[in-house]
Amino acid sequence: MKIEIIGPGCPRCQEMHRNILNACAELGLPADIEYITDIAQIAEREIMSTPALLINGEIIMTGRVPSPSQAKEILLKHKSNG
Repeated sequence: MKIEIIGPGCPRCQEMHRNILNACAELGLPADIEYITDIAQIAEREIMSTPALLINGEIIMTGRVPSPSQAKEILLKHKSNG
């Protein structure tokens, strides 16, 4: 599973990154997690609202931070897709 956290490095983006990392660890879910803060790379992905969460190239969430339990739900839902 390839996970991308997209955002300029603001506290909300960092919170999403932490929640996703912790959810993967708690679920024992192997994932390639990348935290993208480069504005040019964000623009390439056509992300207009951060933080954003992409799983296997699909935009899953933008503009809000999933709670720890929501992060687990999202990962479990998408784990079979990658």
